[in-house]
Amino acid sequence: MRTVTYGAACSLDGFIADSDGAVDWIHFSADVEQYMSEYWSTVDAVLMGRRTWEFAAAQGVGGEPGSEAGPAPEAGSLEGSGIPAVATYLFSRTLSQAPPGTELVSSDAVDFVKTLKRQPGKGICLMGGGELAGSLFEAGVIDQVSLNVHPVLLGSGVPFFRDLKGRIGLELTESRGLDGGCVLMVYRVRN
Repeated sequence: MRTVTYGAACSLDGFIADSDGAVDWIHFSADVEQYMSEYWSTVDAVLMGRRTWEFAAAQGVGGEPGSEAGPAPEAGSLEGSGIPAVATYLFSRTLSQAPPGTELVSSDAVDFVKTLKRQPGKGICLMGGGELAGSLFEAGVIDQVSLNVHPVLLGSGVPFFRDLKGRIGLELTESRGLDGGCVLMVYRVRN
């Protein structure tokens, strides 16, 4: 069965963006690029909620919402795109049409992801946060949590974990320091 990984860069106090949505505090380095390249080589599907997709599109990942997408980035490439050329599933109850380069999922997210996990393929990356991650955690379909913790306290912003309904046990599988004082931590979710 395929593995769903929920991951992001976050501040030490647990935010993935500041209160204005800025991510200018995220430190990129050669070791982060190498890790991300290795990670993306194990993934062939990305899951995003509507707000995460809109934020990514505003940052130049796949174009502006509703615009034509630019050329597909190379697999494993994060520079200037953020996402490799993989299947991108956009979960939304409000959009009526899929933006270019995405497949719109308006059905039950948990059932969709359970079905996707049973299909042949590589790993599945859950990007962003909010409601989608909360519902998938609650249903037990997230297998791994990956955090690149940055040495900054934002005080407020977009939380990495939001509205979890209960305790979720984790087992540390990897931990290492990265350039710029960042710490990468990967946890297996205990179901």
